[in-house]
Amino acid sequence: MVYETDNRTIAAAVDRVLDGGRLDRTDAIALLAQPVDDLAAAADAVRAALGDGTVDACSIVNAKAGNCAEDCGFCAQSAHFDTGIDTHGLLDPEEILDAAKRAERDGAQRFGIVVAEKGVSREQRPEEWADVVRAIRLVRDATDVAVDASLGLLTEEEAEILAEEGLNHYNHNIETSPRYFSEIVSTHSFADRLKTLRRAKNAGLDLCAGVIVGMGESPADRVDAALELRKIGVSSLPVNILNPVAGTPLGDRETAAISTVDLIKTIAVYRLLHPTARVRLTGGREVNLAEDDQHWPFEAGADGLLTGDYLTTDGQSAATDIEVIERAGLEPNMAEHEFDPEAVTADRSTPPAGTD
Repeated sequence: MVYETDNRTIAAAVDRVLDGGRLDRTDAIALLAQPVDDLAAAADAVRAALGDGTVDACSIVNAKAGNCAEDCGFCAQSAHFDTGIDTHGLLDPEEILDAAKRAERDGAQRFGIVVAEKGVSREQRPEEWADVVRAIRLVRDATDVAVDASLGLLTEEEAEILAEEGLNHYNHNIETSPRYFSEIVSTHSFADRLKTLRRAKNAGLDLCAGVIVGMGESPADRVDAALELRKIGVSSLPVNILNPVAGTPLGDRETAAISTVDLIKTIAVYRLLHPTARVRLTGGREVNLAEDDQHWPFEAGADGLLTGDYLTTDGQSAATDIEVIERAGLEPNMAEHEFDPEAVTADRSTPPAGTD
């Protein structure tokens, strides 16, 4: 594929990526200074050349909500902050299966079981661990969606068990750069997160790990986070945009501390740094992007999204998400199971996946 542009910085970057080369930190920071339309077009060209023309939809269930002992400054589920959310212990495996079936009907290809805690410990909470494993088996056997999970820190043995049970992706976001991480979290370290990702990778699990932008980090921090993820080797890179929650340390603003232009530039650079990964637009997009602008990231290299509700905040309908995908000139992914997009868009009365 030949990509033509008068912008020499962007042209050189695209040529290198399409030739199988890698961009470095200096390249990425220079790209963030380029005009957004040129950069978005370049990232879209790379996605078109190396991707499959689809947008992959995943969905999640908040399988254990609130009362988390960690102090992540963005999180409504931390016990350190008074956010007024509804809390509950681990859902019954059958309830998790019901949520997976709703996600499947909505066209999600992946379904993530998410818990709010430092880690689902097989040693310290064996009954809870057993229920998580049972839920994975139920979703694996009763649906066509790929089963993912976000269970916090893992031991080597736990990672190996999850791989043996057929878990597909393990989600464990690094949130931000190594430099900025301690500004957001104090109860565990950036190194702790990397350790779990490496254990999951070594066990044979694919990695879904990404960031939250708009927390006050610098553009260089966004680049550094992407480079850390490239070192580890992720196949799915979720880009969350801060949705400020009242009661958290980052809840004193209405929207994230990142402009739409800078968000699009970040997504485009992430595509160029991760040319074959799914760059997935996830939490906070509805708050920070008008519905009429939500197609723009998918014209700047993004090719994945999280559909339905998030952990403690509402998402938008699968019907709206399909319309966003189609407006960007792409198609919903159907690698795990085929579905009828027209049937989903026609039924706007269906609650988002993950809701009752």
